[in-house]
Amino acid sequence: MSIKKINQSIHRITLLVLLFSASAKAQIQKVEPPFWYAGMKNPELQIMFYGKNIAQYEASVSNNVVIKNVEKTENPNYVFLTIDTQNLKASELFFSFKMKNKVAFTQKYSLKERRANSADRKSYDASDMIYLIMPDRFANGNPKNDSNASLTDKENRKDPSGRHGGDIEGIIKNLDYIAALGATTIWNTPLNEDNDKQHSYHTYAQSDVYKIDPRYGTNEDYVRLAAEMHKKNMKLVMDYVTNHWGITHWMMQDLPTKSWFNRIDNYAQTHHRREVITDIHASKTDKEICLDGWFVPSMPDLNLRNPLVAKYLTQNAIWWIEYANLDGFRVDTYNYSDPTAMANWAKSVTDEYPNFNIVGEIWMHNQAQLAYWQKDSKIGAIQNYNSNLPSVMDFTLQDQIGSAFNEDEATWDNGMIKFYNNFALDYLYPNPNNILVFAENHDTNRINDGYKYDVAKYKLVMTLLATVRGIPQLYYGSEIGMGGDKSKGDGGIRQDFPGGWIGDKNNAFTKEGRTELQAQYFDFTSKLFNWRKSNEAVHFGKMTHYIPENNIYVYFRYTATKTVMVVFNNNAKPQTIKTDRFKENIKNYKSGKDVITEKTFDLTSEITLEPKSAVVLELN
Repeated sequence: MSIKKINQSIHRITLLVLLFSASAKAQIQKVEPPFWYAGMKNPELQIMFYGKNIAQYEASVSNNVVIKNVEKTENPNYVFLTIDTQNLKASELFFSFKMKNKVAFTQKYSLKERRANSADRKSYDASDMIYLIMPDRFANGNPKNDSNASLTDKENRKDPSGRHGGDIEGIIKNLDYIAALGATTIWNTPLNEDNDKQHSYHTYAQSDVYKIDPRYGTNEDYVRLAAEMHKKNMKLVMDYVTNHWGITHWMMQDLPTKSWFNRIDNYAQTHHRREVITDIHASKTDKEICLDGWFVPSMPDLNLRNPLVAKYLTQNAIWWIEYANLDGFRVDTYNYSDPTAMANWAKSVTDEYPNFNIVGEIWMHNQAQLAYWQKDSKIGAIQNYNSNLPSVMDFTLQDQIGSAFNEDEATWDNGMIKFYNNFALDYLYPNPNNILVFAENHDTNRINDGYKYDVAKYKLVMTLLATVRGIPQLYYGSEIGMGGDKSKGDGGIRQDFPGGWIGDKNNAFTKEGRTELQAQYFDFTSKLFNWRKSNEAVHFGKMTHYIPENNIYVYFRYTATKTVMVVFNNNAKPQTIKTDRFKENIKNYKSGKDVITEKTFDLTSEITLEPKSAVVLELN
């Protein structure tokens, strides 16, 4: 054979090898988690490999790593491999996929180094104030990413239900504004990819839970957000969704198994009556529809009873904590999923991070039903249940906030007695200091609308949130007087923050740009919550409150060394309050200084309050 023919043969063989190699690499389309971390408390790692007919191959891994389990489903395009990472250092692993004892293709997999003291990270608690942001409506820091060619829903700021362009860069650029407000923690509504055709801006119908939506930025941008916040001693909370994904999630196009989601073949929407979960008289059918029914037709319901799904969601949550260096979770629609599976999910996360706080959205209107879901609940113990969930959202308090300050004339059950009755049931909670207190959020009517943009009533609401037990949460924009009527649609309560877009006539992010009215709201909120930052009595102190009389509510927050007295006058007229009734807590203190006005009140006899006002007095 001539040299020329030999070279041609070699060339053909090289081309075949290259073609085979390219085909082999295309065999694996997704690997999740995309990488992992060495030194985790739970050494078992379940890796999902996805590719055409991948289940027909025999898998092995380098570095003498043990494959503990190989899980295949009815779909040959998936294989789930569980490996033991015990004692493995950060390194590169190589998975080999063989057929007939020949390696068809390989896949590199990284075990990364964890951050120092990662497991002991400090989370948010009652010393924090959480600022809730809907990113699409907050600030457009990078107009270039407003739309994305690979995603269906495009930018349309004229549409109240469309995408408006707010993003991670917009949050980063306004961190100083948020910090000046007195907030120490940010909770963003979800940022993962949501490829719904419409209404994708809320991002609760996620299409890829390992990827930040490109219209918000990149995964690296999210990591940078956490890093920039940590430089300012702020904390980042991720809004996590365990109950459902979006109908456009990539797995919906090629199901790993029919049991990955509930009711794939016999669709039913949940009835939202979550009382049936704990109801000893509930029918089996009602319970099944509650837990397995879809939230809405565009959100398929995840089946956490499937061990593959449960492990997938657990690892996804832990991956984000490690990767983005997160400080906590808020979990959406928490008790729409199987209670046992959710308890296991919460325990798995907090086993890895003992100080990690997770607040669950338990949207119920009874303290016993709320308390049932907090970790170590004695109510839950009646049914031998422990949720392992550290925190719940105080929806009963939010119910009362929505109306009480409009009730000028007190009755047996109206006015300030509503708050007294709410806190009188705190004995039901295993840890009342660790529940989230709020007046509104992205799903409720705006308080400024409900109170007809009355600054005095707004101040009453904020004073309550800043001084009662629990972790206060403020919804973006309320601090400058933003409102919105939910009856006109969700877009009404999710309006754009003024100044967040190029060309906005009003820029409320700056002192110079705020109107006089916006400044009234902001300055009060900022002074109140910045004071709160350093007052341990309202963080973790005890609380003593007195039965409201004449629509006046008085309570004390105190430690062994500090006492704060809070007085609300919910009347439309000035009121004088004699102080001898409160000697139990006033003790030998003679005066108190209002933290807002810095006015000193003599406590030896009586104090007078203006109509619809409150004072927060540091006693001395």
